[in-house]
Amino acid sequence: MHVVIATDGTMDVDAAGRFATALAGADGRVTVLTIVEVNRNLLRSLRAIYGERHPPPVDGDAEYVGVQTAGSPPDAGWPGDDEMISRYLDQQREARTAPLIAALEEAGADAAVEAREGEDPAAGILAAIREAEADVVVVGSHGSGVFEGLLGSVGTKVARRAPCPVLVLRESP
Repeated sequence: MHVVIATDGTMDVDAAGRFATALAGADGRVTVLTIVEVNRNLLRSLRAIYGERHPPPVDGDAEYVGVQTAGSPPDAGWPGDDEMISRYLDQQREARTAPLIAALEEAGADAAVEAREGEDPAAGILAAIREAEADVVVVGSHGSGVFEGLLGSVGTKVARRAPCPVLVLRESP
């Protein structure tokens, strides 16, 4: 059985580890998935945190390839964006999944980790579980989304639209 645990880093890792390990069984697989929302308008802030990378020299007419003049900040879409987002995804993957991976290993499961960039976490989770042909997906009942109370939680959206059973883990009291 292939179990996908979708997390934003806020779920009860011990409960998720126990349930996912039991569901997967001895011959099953567990994938820990996190969808990282990246607002590309925040790239200037990310550059300030991680250090600005200048685009590589471009051989061609500057007006056609969008080369920045010295001293002007690069626009979104410059060649360093992908590297910056990749570094941010790596950091978020580690922060959101490391405790869960440790709990899974302690429970006896071998787990893979996947982090994806996505503007809509529910849509990203649904796409990932379809691609992975997951047998069951585990989500938390309370995430850290800003508009959950207003628009409905990511877990609720996944539970309503998932092509497989969904286990919703309640928050520990």
